[in-house]
Amino acid sequence: MPNPEPAERTPLAAKTLETLAKASTATVATLLFKRGYQNAYIQGVLPLGDGNKKLIGPAYTLRYIPTRPDTDPLTAFREPDHPQRVAVEECPAGSVLVMDCRQDASAASAGSILLTRLQVRGAAGVVSDGGIRDASGAAALEMPVFAAKPSAPTNLTKHHAVDIGLPIACGGVAVYPGDILLGDNDGVMVIPRHLADAVAEESVEMELFEEFVIEEVTAGASTRGLYPPTNPETLTRFDAWRAKHGR
Repeated sequence: MPNPEPAERTPLAAKTLETLAKASTATVATLLFKRGYQNAYIQGVLPLGDGNKKLIGPAYTLRYIPTRPDTDPLTAFREPDHPQRVAVEECPAGSVLVMDCRQDASAASAGSILLTRLQVRGAAGVVSDGGIRDASGAAALEMPVFAAKPSAPTNLTKHHAVDIGLPIACGGVAVYPGDILLGDNDGVMVIPRHLADAVAEESVEMELFEEFVIEEVTAGASTRGLYPPTNPETLTRFDAWRAKHGR
């Protein structure tokens, strides 16, 4: 099977990212599951800090493989073409740097200095299935940072940066450049780029219905026939609720 079409051949609708930013990862997980995508949640990755910074943007990918003494001495960072440093300097504004560390958080994939540079350059956020060093500084950034955990050792002790802008695995999920990353307190979802417009559009109605359901349950309603709305009266009440609230 071929890889998905490159991002430049799959433009997004003007308001897709804005709309997805209002959706929860739980909503998106359900909408992707309905389309057969059961493995779109990045495993083992959560926000650093308070978790109230929403992550949304297209993926810019960086892949690590295991280190070797001959390829990863401390002097490797002096190389001007070191892929980790290049990724930080070339990640487009509005994009999310997504790092494949083979789900090994025993060493960092980046630290607060490089992440600060990404923020200054306008990146939308960072997702790594490895560790982050100087984690308190990274968590204090305005830019959302999602990672497996804090980890003090430098990436050179475990991770050799090799590829930029190619398909990767992050937290057990395939991530293609340009896929849309959505992150909140529940973690990070990967939305295949060609589905992003449809998922965004459908998320509006789903979020609205769930808002109605929460009100109904809070008022004492049973979830039977309400969620999902198998009782026809549920949708009648929902229509009335929408009209009342101008939604």
